[in-house]
Amino acid sequence: MIGSDDAERVQAAVREARNDAAPFALVAAALLIALALTTRYGHWEMLGRSVWWIWLVVAAPYVGLAATLLLGLKRLLHHDHRREIVIGLLALVWVFNVSGLVLLVASLVAHSAIHITGAELLATGGTLWFTDAVAFGLAFWELDCGGPVARALATAARKPDFQFPQDENPQLAREGWAPRLWDYFYVSLTNATAFSPTDAMPLSRRAKALMAAESLLSVVTLLLIAARAVNIL
Repeated sequence: MIGSDDAERVQAAVREARNDAAPFALVAAALLIALALTTRYGHWEMLGRSVWWIWLVVAAPYVGLAATLLLGLKRLLHHDHRREIVIGLLALVWVFNVSGLVLLVASLVAHSAIHITGAELLATGGTLWFTDAVAFGLAFWELDCGGPVARALATAARKPDFQFPQDENPQLAREGWAPRLWDYFYVSLTNATAFSPTDAMPLSRRAKALMAAESLLSVVTLLLIAARAVNIL
């Protein structure tokens, strides 16, 4: 149970989930839905078929995650498996994103690849790349120090999974500074672009595993798909 002394800090964690994390998930879902509609009305095909609906399937876990963060996190604070529920939704997001990327890569090596336009590849690959960055940013946010609720309720210094510059140089940090979703999204975005850590360093093996997985997906998306799209154009 959460004591009254912790209520204010818990409310801050709930506001962060509602005001920061949920909108990120909704933006990713909106981009995927827009991709589905563009694919349908543009008559884009993959593997010789119209599979525009697959992007609605990929968007579904983002919608569920956004709804949980927006409406249900406060109730889940009292749930013994709150973190497992959020991590389960994030796992679904990752699995569906990878499935969409596999479908796109498979379409590039199929005989029907000659019918795929550069605009289609850029739109699809770019959407998948950005939504992957959102997904991993949310995963980093939920992973570090046991998640936002655990960070809010911590009464002593915790061993972080990510070391930010402010952790190493506290004299440069603003008073009361603590990493928020935007900080983790920046880590995800730069990792997806540089294929390596930039300002924040992963300290735990699970943080390194997540960053390695994101880099691998980003390499496939940017180097294979984007290069093919530019070649077509």
